Amino acid sequence: RECISVHVGQAGVQIGNACWELYCLEHGIGQDGVRKGEENLLLASDPSLGTFFDETPSGKVVPRCVMIDLEPSVIDEVRTGAYKNLYHPNQLISHKEDAANNYARGHYTVGQEIIEETLDRFRRLADSCSSLQGFLLFHSFGGGTGSGFTSLLLQQLEQEFDKKSRLGFIIYPSPCVSTSVVEPYNAVLSTHSTLHNVDCAFMMDNEATYDICQRKLNIERPSYNNLNRLISQVVSSITASLRFDGALNVDLTEFQTNLVPYPRIHFPLTTYSPIMSNAKAFHEGMSVAQITAECFEPSNQMVKCNPRTGKYMACCM
Repeated sequence: RECISVHVGQAGVQIGNACWELYCLEHGIGQDGVRKGEENLLLASDPSLGTFFDETPSGKVVPRCVMIDLEPSVIDEVRTGAYKNLYHPNQLISHKEDAANNYARGHYTVGQEIIEETLDRFRRLADSCSSLQGFLLFHSFGGGTGSGFTSLLLQQLEQEFDKKSRLGFIIYPSPCVSTSVVEPYNAVLSTHSTLHNVDCAFMMDNEATYDICQRKLNIERPSYNNLNRLISQVVSSITASLRFDGALNVDLTEFQTNLVPYPRIHFPLTTYSPIMSNAKAFHEGMSVAQITAECFEPSNQMVKCNPRTGKYMACCM
């Protein structure tokens, strides 16, 4: 039961890079996509590896993902980075000019120029799957590509693959960590399309992630790299049940069944525990009760809000 990951815009691509780096470490896969010696025997009999990775006849492992950005610089970093030999070159799609933080440019003008090429990649990836479960989308709501082009892409995926699940990992803009004055407009427009075209959307925001890095991980001035590494840990934990054998949430449709009480209310709040720095990790132990209690603490949330003012309608741990 395969899943295709879709990384759109600068935030989506950089988070994607951090996530695939972590998946490779967890599955014992090298930077060139070749599995390491001792793990080889263990993973040879592991059918769940095929959920996120496609194995070529030569034994190389290729991620089932597409990275898309309307301007080339971020994708070029992936093309020349440490994991450049991991990705299939056709799965890295870039265009000549960016959306300039403008939803309309991403959705109606510049985005339209590469939508057909992008959909063609999806068709080819879907053809190589024996039983496609659905799509995992990574993008931000503040940028022009992440909001506008993703909305356009979701509409097309809805038409082409309407029976497949679509899960989103969304970075919401926040006033404290803002790069553009039009982020709120992009977020409102993008949220509207997400209501109809995504089945379940896990929300995170830069401000909450920034605070966790400062308070819990003792990083004085967190960079986007630090934020992405933390987000990738959260994504890895959510998708672990898809990539390894488990009892809960082993299928994308189970996320909807367990977490979405009403179709339009599909924006679960994500919390992560335990979060501790390298220095503390080897000197502190935590009981199950402590880890569980921390999951309901606002300081461990990936979104800045107060959950105590509302009610919990569903919960997965």
